[in-house]
Amino acid sequence: MTGVGVVTVIMVVVAASAALAAAAAAGRGARAAAEDERGNTPAGRREVTYDGRALILDGVRRMLFSGEMHYPRSTPEMWPDIIAKAKKGGLDVIQTYVFWNAHEPVQGQFNFEGRYDLVKFIREIHAQGLYVSLRIGPFIESERKYGGVPVWLHYVPGTVFRTNNEPFKSHMKSFTTYIMNMMKKEQLFTSQGGNIILAQIENEYGDYYEQAYAPGGKPYAMWAASMALAQNTGVPWIMCQESDAPDPVINSCNGFYCDGFQPNSPTKPKLWTENWPGWFQTFGESNPHRPPEDVAFAVARFFEKGGSVQNYYVYHGGTNFGRTTGGPFITTSYDYDAPIDEYGLRRFPKWAHLRDLHKSIRLCEHTLLYGNTTFLSLGPKQEADIYSDQSGGCVAFLANIDSANDKVVTFRNRQYDLPAWSVSILPDCRNVVFNTAKVQSQTSMVAMVPESLQASKPERWSIFRERTGIWGKNDFVRNGFVDHINTTKDSTDYLWYTTSFSVDESYSSKGSHVVLNIDSKGHGVHAFLNNELIGSAYGNGSQSSFSVKLPINLRTGKNELALLSMTVGLQNAGFSYEWIGAGFTNVNISGVRNGTIDLSSNNWAYKIGLEGEHYGLFKPDQRSNQRWIPQSEPPKNQPLTWYKLNVDVPKGDDPVGIDMQSMGKGLVWLNGNAIGRYWPRTSSIDDRCTPSCNYRGEFNPNKCRTGCGQPTQRWYHIPRSWFHPSGNILVVFEEKGGDPTRITFSRRAVTSVCSFVSEHFPSIDLESWDESATNEGTSPAKAQLSCPEGKNISSVKFASLGTPSGTCRSYQKGSCHHPDSLSVVEKACLNTNSCTVSLSDESFGEDLCPGVTKTLAIEADCS
Repeated sequence: MTGVGVVTVIMVVVAASAALAAAAAAGRGARAAAEDERGNTPAGRREVTYDGRALILDGVRRMLFSGEMHYPRSTPEMWPDIIAKAKKGGLDVIQTYVFWNAHEPVQGQFNFEGRYDLVKFIREIHAQGLYVSLRIGPFIESERKYGGVPVWLHYVPGTVFRTNNEPFKSHMKSFTTYIMNMMKKEQLFTSQGGNIILAQIENEYGDYYEQAYAPGGKPYAMWAASMALAQNTGVPWIMCQESDAPDPVINSCNGFYCDGFQPNSPTKPKLWTENWPGWFQTFGESNPHRPPEDVAFAVARFFEKGGSVQNYYVYHGGTNFGRTTGGPFITTSYDYDAPIDEYGLRRFPKWAHLRDLHKSIRLCEHTLLYGNTTFLSLGPKQEADIYSDQSGGCVAFLANIDSANDKVVTFRNRQYDLPAWSVSILPDCRNVVFNTAKVQSQTSMVAMVPESLQASKPERWSIFRERTGIWGKNDFVRNGFVDHINTTKDSTDYLWYTTSFSVDESYSSKGSHVVLNIDSKGHGVHAFLNNELIGSAYGNGSQSSFSVKLPINLRTGKNELALLSMTVGLQNAGFSYEWIGAGFTNVNISGVRNGTIDLSSNNWAYKIGLEGEHYGLFKPDQRSNQRWIPQSEPPKNQPLTWYKLNVDVPKGDDPVGIDMQSMGKGLVWLNGNAIGRYWPRTSSIDDRCTPSCNYRGEFNPNKCRTGCGQPTQRWYHIPRSWFHPSGNILVVFEEKGGDPTRITFSRRAVTSVCSFVSEHFPSIDLESWDESATNEGTSPAKAQLSCPEGKNISSVKFASLGTPSGTCRSYQKGSCHHPDSLSVVEKACLNTNSCTVSLSDESFGEDLCPGVTKTLAIEADCS
């Protein structure tokens, strides 16, 4: 593989109405308009260009590892720590979407405060020496309601999302320009001395949407590219999954694997904008998990096959605070099984395994980006890609894409063990420094440690009971049903549908089975007959609509039916997704003597939202609202109830979650901050759940799941910065009924660390490795353990050198076991924050099992 000519994308100003071809020509041939007459770049500015091999920063091709983090899904107080952990994990770039519906929640009114301070987020990344890839969208999907597009835009007359529609394009261009001007004003592009090196327009549009929105699809995509180029940012633009992205816009790949992806022009580098290290969670489903070995395999294959920029979507997912989720039915947690978890803790071994992968590939950077490549078959499913450069550098990737069988291959007259579904990296075409299937880093066991919900005042609880059905005056009355979303315009999750009907004794007879039948477009319902909750029903992540049959007892005379319709996050993608509605389509009563009672065409009175929402009971300034009724003990299993409690700050500095397992479904706030929707909906038990997930082969989110038969989400993250030193107000709105006295805080803490290292894994110092290293010069294998900062190894629960088996917390001794294992490990590790134990003779003395490959397994507690 050879490089092609550099394509300069420091753009001259392109008029919005200019033809795309003219914009592309300007992009290829011109420097930034701000350059002086001699063509000199002003001090502090940096040039970002590209060719067919890589992005080029100041004339040098760069291999870049990137990780996605979303500023609204964490807090400003968390940003420095998670960015620092990303940097220690070997990342060069932080990638983020820009959240239009967060920044312009009301047309023409902008918000860039707190979690939405985009400039502060980018500056923090810059301060830590990392670049930014800015995905402006403004459609982003991202499991965000309406895909990040503000709901109000749907109600601008004549607007159709994501097609060649003038109202949509006008608002999209206006917001894009607003953000681009903000970035330029703050001098955040690299062409101005900042750290933004890439920008993305639109998101995952491609052939599917071009055809679905035909004839407006393709013109819209081309308009979006032209509009983006006209912003004159001085950095390249990308369009992910857009196979016909026009020059000079770079098309890029999203997926679990992108090694087979090729850009649509030989002048463009191979970029991977979304490598999914896990998957999002859905209420009522078990939790998807992607093994670190498979993530590493996918990354290694990408760079083996000529990739140069790879981004994890997501590296830290964070939390869908408040009512921000799309989907619908996406959980409040956006953990994503990412290398840094929802609470900001590093996930071992995934974080460390990928860190070591990045170090290993970085040893190969120059040869990969400047050398020529040769492909060599080593077997039916075994292969080598060899890179060599003019200075004599040689790099090899040895891959075994057989998902079932380990193989021994011969390469350059030497034999190499290749586990199934793995890649070995040889920075000198001789020595293996990393194999994707051999995890040498520690495993950390993380637990939610309960903390009692300490009350700050003796009166403890206060409650407010919602009225069933219409509170105050109805908002309007209609014959038949209105659409839920079009009525509430997402101002609330809740909409009351109420009606009344009369029956006499002739409608029922002894022994009859009267049933209320409800058909709904989604997402959920609580049904009340004569002020009593008679049942609830919901859709699910794959099908929002549902039908339910609820046995009922009618009373002679007038009956009052109140249906509380609920949304659980709006649609976030799909063809014409903004037109997908919610609410009821049919309601009737069957089983009566004189036939079915059809209520669908009745007079229905409507009320938007909850009374407690109307009074703002969740706001800090409402803590003394006279509607709150003090209770020595709060009522249990009572629907439509608001609870308030003054709570103390949980001790320590570990991240905090709130355990809502004892409750049904609802919303929760701390000091006015919306934690989000809680719903400990139990997942089904199915054959996708596996105890260890150590499979090999192509991954999909349904292959490996954990937590079957358990609540999809039991704990809900509360950032520590949301707590006050005292006087904290916890407010819970419960829809169905639960036991608030069993709500507890929990600290998310690393409780133990484990290591399982074999003599097959010689220790290699990736920081000091050079091409003169040999296999004979590598150190014996080493087990390395580390507790979080501020904690030490307090005890060693298990240690065995020999042939142990099992996984962390379930290790067992094998037929070969060194009796001094525990004492050697305790001597090296007890009362230290981190330790290293070598499998060498010097550490353990006499070899008690000659000829047996030794493994050292350790489990230790952190406190």
